Amino acid sequence: MSATLSPPPKLLTAEEYLALPDDGRITELVKGVIVEMPSPTPSHGYVCLNFGSTFRDYVRQHDLGRVVANDSGVVTERGPDTTRGPDVAFYSYDRVPRGPLPDGYWPAPELVVEVRSPSDRTSQVMAKVGEYLAAGVRVVLVAWPEQTTIMAYSEEFFNRSFGPGEDLTLPELFPEFRVPVRSLFE
Repeated sequence: MSATLSPPPKLLTAEEYLALPDDGRITELVKGVIVEMPSPTPSHGYVCLNFGSTFRDYVRQHDLGRVVANDSGVVTERGPDTTRGPDVAFYSYDRVPRGPLPDGYWPAPELVVEVRSPSDRTSQVMAKVGEYLAAGVRVVLVAWPEQTTIMAYSEEFFNRSFGPGEDLTLPELFPEFRVPVRSLFE
């Protein structure tokens, strides 16, 4: 009796992945393969909404661009393709012009926020940070709810940490932006 090897799965492109029907699962495309993600907890969603609404309010007040949430896809790698779903992302009008929202994937955003879930391994989070930066994201924020801490990563600086008693500032993107870190977690 001989063993039969099944062919490797067909790797999807980002466009093929985008065209799939919504089956209700939370997924990302990683190197052409669909990877299922665990469902977020209500506390995760709460912190994501705090970040999203804080940035959206600031961006709207200063007429800077658009803020998206809810795991909106960002293509971070091609050949094979990887599409990540950040918790929050900011696109300036330079990257996504005013007017009707474009179909498909947009270019890389200037800012990505990832709120760490208890199921996330640090190595996985840091791999995403590297992918986002390589794709052209200017600043990646990783929120650590257990420590009430935010880490900021950029090609322009190694990394910065913002603790619960500090204000989050992002002079690279928003010169006047300042918000107490604690308020993003409460």
